[in-house]
Amino acid sequence: MKDNVMRLRILAILALLASLLSGCGYNTFQTGDEAIKSAWSEVLNQYQRRADLVPNLVATVQGYASHEKDVLIQVTQARAQVGAIQATPELINNPEAFAKFQQAQAGLSSALSRLLVVSENYPQLKADAAFRDLQAQLEGTENRITVARNRYIKTVEGYNVSVRTFPNNLTAMIFGYSVKPNFSVENEKAISTAPKVDFARPAPAAPAAAPGKASPAPGY
Repeated sequence: MKDNVMRLRILAILALLASLLSGCGYNTFQTGDEAIKSAWSEVLNQYQRRADLVPNLVATVQGYASHEKDVLIQVTQARAQVGAIQATPELINNPEAFAKFQQAQAGLSSALSRLLVVSENYPQLKADAAFRDLQAQLEGTENRITVARNRYIKTVEGYNVSVRTFPNNLTAMIFGYSVKPNFSVENEKAISTAPKVDFARPAPAAPAAAPGKASPAPGY
């Protein structure tokens, strides 16, 4: 009999604790944390997709503009800096590490922009099918990065509001939850704006009329 009473009391206490935790934001933190991890994974996937394009892009440009050594080296070094950062799940809880990650990605964005500007000076390169395909893939990836970043920003924003508002902030202090770092607006334009890709080709010039012969009038 005493055992049954003890079990009932324990169940009642557990139910009360569950109710209190639910009402003070504990479950909200769990849900938000998982949503952030999911959004962060997508950000990493898209950044990795871009990094994977860089070697082929550099090799293609080098085939037509090998003397643009400085720009090619900058892109290669920027990619190496991105790859040197261990983008683990713990990174999103470390503001300093997160800032370094963002800085490295911004550096690669800037280097790629310079590479595409240089390519404008080489008509044969712009006409190369492989290069045009890489440009299209890069543009699509930059757009995906922007979407993934925006989703992450919104998710973190909602989580941080929960951590900082009463009474959730009391639960956050008890269980050690804190605001998470987010992408800043610094260099946002360079990071999130997809490189412009111009696929238009100039129309071929009309053949000149032979000397002494007038061009036929339209319709004849």
